[in-house]
Amino acid sequence: MFGTVQKAGGAAAFDVVCLAASLGGVEAYREILSELPEGFPAAVVLVQHRPVREYDSLIKVLAYRSALPVRLLADGDRLTPGVAHVVPAGHGASFTSEGEVSLHPVDGSRTADHVLASAAAAFGPRLLAAVLTGRLDDGALGVRHVRGAGGRVFAQDLSTSMASGMPRAAIATGCVDFVLPLPVLAHALVSLVMVPGAAGLMRVSLPPWAAVIPPTVAG
Repeated sequence: MFGTVQKAGGAAAFDVVCLAASLGGVEAYREILSELPEGFPAAVVLVQHRPVREYDSLIKVLAYRSALPVRLLADGDRLTPGVAHVVPAGHGASFTSEGEVSLHPVDGSRTADHVLASAAAAFGPRLLAAVLTGRLDDGALGVRHVRGAGGRVFAQDLSTSMASGMPRAAIATGCVDFVLPLPVLAHALVSLVMVPGAAGLMRVSLPPWAAVIPPTVAG
């Protein structure tokens, strides 16, 4: 299991934090990464909708304010605690339970669904996900996989989102644990991962109408 890999800062409640965004996501990610401390003991995976270009400037932009190293994922990589891994434009990422990564081309507007579904199948309750600002509804299917596998889900609140489509669609599934303003969401990620007992206290029951997807269906 990926959970057996030595963490950068000791034991953590979650092995992987997976964040998804589109319009407005670059600024949202810069704010979140500025709040994650050096030695953050979970691997971070970032999905950002953007055009495929020969040179991907997103890595340099995000690294400017990040205490964590920011790296572009490559096929065959292994997720590393304390590192922010950026999924390449136009690609989805699949994971094994040991954190090994396979990349494959996908419809760019559905990247978050692919990444979240695979991460849910690989990491189950050790996955913490968040759907941030963005248009359309990418991520809504993915969060159903995450909650179905026992993971946790945040959504950025609509008032701090440049575009409300993605967080609104995620919230509508009933599979979001907490809807938080962006500055609070960043601190909540740190608390759930790093503060002993916080993950157990900050637990929300699913509403009876929530449309989860059990882990046997995830892929």
